[in-house]
Amino acid sequence: MPSRLHPLQAVIFDFDGVVVDSEPLHYKAFMETLAPFHLQHDYDVYVERYIGFDDRDAFRAIFEDAGRPLPADLFERLIYEKQGAFKRIVSKELRPFPGVHRLVQELVREEVPLAIASGSAREEILLMLDVLGLKQSFPVIVTADDVARSKPDPESYILAVRLLRDRGYLPNIASGPPEGCLVIEDTPTGIEAAKAAGLFVVAVAHSFPVEALGPADRAVPALSDLSGDLLRSFIRDADQRA
Repeated sequence: MPSRLHPLQAVIFDFDGVVVDSEPLHYKAFMETLAPFHLQHDYDVYVERYIGFDDRDAFRAIFEDAGRPLPADLFERLIYEKQGAFKRIVSKELRPFPGVHRLVQELVREEVPLAIASGSAREEILLMLDVLGLKQSFPVIVTADDVARSKPDPESYILAVRLLRDRGYLPNIASGPPEGCLVIEDTPTGIEAAKAAGLFVVAVAHSFPVEALGPADRAVPALSDLSGDLLRSFIRDADQRA
């Protein structure tokens, strides 16, 4: 485990759009589930309007935008059916982004604690981690099942930090966000959530162009551009400017 003077104390990954190219798979699952209701959208509309939401808020927004009611029983059925469709699609089509295994293995080797803070369901995240062979690399996993509010609310990142502290991966300092705890995100919604939690954010332009990721502290074209040394240099530079 890094010492308290280590510039990189922990890395929290968003998952969809950062670790795996799963947003097109979520889109397919949503459209398959919504087909009987004639509520399909083009992928560009999905990215612009609904990416970054968890399943609950995505369905709420889709029905609200269409001016359609969403009774509680239908809401629960849609979530169940979407998760089933997603599992089936993932088993055939899941692909990690280039550089994911290299970066995760490098950080694990350097004993940098890793966490996930995702708006997807826990069952979906664990399935994808199993497919990738990475489940044991993340001792803290926060999903939509663990929070009441999805991004851009900071709840998932605040909880991830708390669990890292509670489990001994971060210094147990009660006040303020931890120094050297870095987030990797890909959407403006996720960046807003991480910044609201007081965390340093590195954005990868997997889902949006770099110019749309301005609120992040740093932005790079792709996760494959990152390394442990580069992440540490980002933290050092921020400390020197502070």
